[in-house]
Amino acid sequence: MLKKIAILGSTGSIGTQALDVIGNAPDKFKVMLLTAGNNVDLLINQALKFKPEAVAIENKSLYPALKTALGATNIKLFAGAEEIAAIVRQIDADIVIGAIVGYAGLKPVMAAMEAGKTVALANKETLVVAGAIIKELAQKTGSTIIPVDSEHSAIFQCLVGEDNKTVEKITLTASGGPFQNLTLEQLKNVKPADALKHPNWNMGRKVTIDSGTLMNKGFEIIEAKWLFDLDPGQIDVVIHPQSIIHSFVHFHDGSVKAQLGIPDMRTPILYALGYPERLLSPLPRVDFAKIGKFTFFEPDLTRFRNLQLAQNALKDGGNSPCILNAANEIAVNAFLDGKIGFLQMTDVVEYALENIPYLGTPSLESLEESDITAREKALYKIDTF
Repeated sequence: MLKKIAILGSTGSIGTQALDVIGNAPDKFKVMLLTAGNNVDLLINQALKFKPEAVAIENKSLYPALKTALGATNIKLFAGAEEIAAIVRQIDADIVIGAIVGYAGLKPVMAAMEAGKTVALANKETLVVAGAIIKELAQKTGSTIIPVDSEHSAIFQCLVGEDNKTVEKITLTASGGPFQNLTLEQLKNVKPADALKHPNWNMGRKVTIDSGTLMNKGFEIIEAKWLFDLDPGQIDVVIHPQSIIHSFVHFHDGSVKAQLGIPDMRTPILYALGYPERLLSPLPRVDFAKIGKFTFFEPDLTRFRNLQLAQNALKDGGNSPCILNAANEIAVNAFLDGKIGFLQMTDVVEYALENIPYLGTPSLESLEESDITAREKALYKIDTF
């Protein structure tokens, strides 16, 4: 039986790599739905190649181009966030890949979960922003989340066959990005082109910048709390520049399990799509003799304060992670546009966290308000530099 796959965000980094995985296993998977935000040309090419049942573009102004290119096919065409949510609920899919970057990915993932579908989650912001709401929704509908992030996939794999009550803590590994050896003074002069040169991973622009600031790792510790029902004190981070060990699970008998593999997102994508079966991969294998050694060290919270901000937001809970995420999205865009410096991204996020009222048990509506306010505060701070 072919597994039926829907991809939310098929033109992004995770979406394109997921289609690469699917294209290498046509006997295992069938694409049912592709969605994109603005990249209509790539979406059209993907649709012509994979022939899904439905295609949707969020930007309604691009629908005519979609209609012109695909109108003669049997593919159903949709446009706008509301229609995307509706088709995600209706589509006959075994797995929905949540690959839309940022806050924009929250509602489409929720739509899939409301229909009780299995979600292969690559959009970490979904759990960062609304972890409590997502967990409650999963319990209510029976929807299952399989993590796609390499670190969370590693934890997930290490826990297969284990009793979660025996977990003492987990350690998420971080490559450290390209700037681990730079001083604070040198970090002030980092340019976007420098930050986009990740030493190990092939990722989208925003995630690559977040990796360089360690905000990506901050998001991952918040995500891990909700995925694995952990307390903040049970989640550690260690810098591992080789990016071969993707995370550790420590058990209360003193044993430690880890998952290893080359730094390629297609590996955790394949695992999520194949689960519980472990499918054959054409990717290169780990060569330990060539690697030679593994190194580890603690993250420097003085030079990379984003990780500390995220740890604080995790402990505070409520709407703090939502504010963290929204302000960071604005800060990253401003950095990429050359409006602020590398270290100023952290200043923007910190300002938003300090100037928005704390809500202990926010509703989805109040999280939306916090998201909007955080973006406004971030833009105000950027204008002061």
